[in-house]
Amino acid sequence: MSERHRRPYNDVTELVGWTPLVRLNRVCEGIRTPVYGKCEFMNPGGSVKDRIGRAIIEEAEEEGRLGPGGTIVEATSGNTGLALAMAASLKGYRCIFTLPDKMSLEKRKLLRAFGAEVVITPSDVPPDHPDHYTNHAARLASEIPGAVLANQFYNGANPRAHYGTTGPELWQQTDGRITHFFAGAGTGGTLSGTGRYLKERSGKVKVVGVDPVGSVIAPFFHTGSMPEGATYQVEGLGSDKIPGTLDLDIVDDYVTVTDTQAFQMTRRLAREEGLFVGGSAGLIVHAAVALARELNDPDALVVAILCDWGERYLSKVFDDDWLLEKGIPLDGGEVLGASSRGRSS
Repeated sequence: MSERHRRPYNDVTELVGWTPLVRLNRVCEGIRTPVYGKCEFMNPGGSVKDRIGRAIIEEAEEEGRLGPGGTIVEATSGNTGLALAMAASLKGYRCIFTLPDKMSLEKRKLLRAFGAEVVITPSDVPPDHPDHYTNHAARLASEIPGAVLANQFYNGANPRAHYGTTGPELWQQTDGRITHFFAGAGTGGTLSGTGRYLKERSGKVKVVGVDPVGSVIAPFFHTGSMPEGATYQVEGLGSDKIPGTLDLDIVDDYVTVTDTQAFQMTRRLAREEGLFVGGSAGLIVHAAVALARELNDPDALVVAILCDWGERYLSKVFDDDWLLEKGIPLDGGEVLGASSRGRSS
């Protein structure tokens, strides 16, 4: 029996980090390159964003921007809000989160379960529209006395948290043998902070960003020009703008994955690997497995971030009727309906 949690913790935030690294087997059948998933859904709040919640709050406190009785406001696809609400619950802060209407009902209920106030905003508006969830959050933060905007898309505490935790963990867990790191970018904190740490340890590590088709990040990376964003269903990754916390200089390549590819891999991970994750993890793993197959190198070591827990998507990716409504094929089958996609978060 492995010795885990040998001593008690002072509070729930001390449980964040040191998530397991698990080899993927059946979804990599016939591929010699080993692929591992970093199980970020095993953080106490169920996602990789737990790593930045406490860091953002503590930095705001240290800078004097957040004090007793204060309010934390943020634009979120759900997971950062959960991380902030979990950490804020220990300190008695009020939380208000703006959430695009494409996000799952489960996420809304989870946020409210932690005591957060949820403001639903339209998904189908451009990034400069006043009702865009980021602009709505900024407006609330400016209007509420004692409020602070967590500002995950431009807050340096975000990538620094991953530089200080996720990167060192992966380096130690792989004994320095990691050759490829795959992650998406909602804010870019995971990709940038982790990637920077790994590249400082070895110039041989390749950092690969994964984008949903319709996001502007991958096209911008390859062309240097800002395209017009399209719409998609995967939550939490991709963007209709380039986040300030995303450092594209440390990224070696950016690949795109469709909603169908992402959701089919998500369901495969549950049924073939016993890993119950969200659609963003399926998106990242699809790209990682594709590269592993191309490399076919037993000396390479590919790591994919498994971003969050699948239970918050029961009404979406794991609901056959929802997939039918969106025109997304079930597990490699025929398209079940007319395509209909929602805007990026």
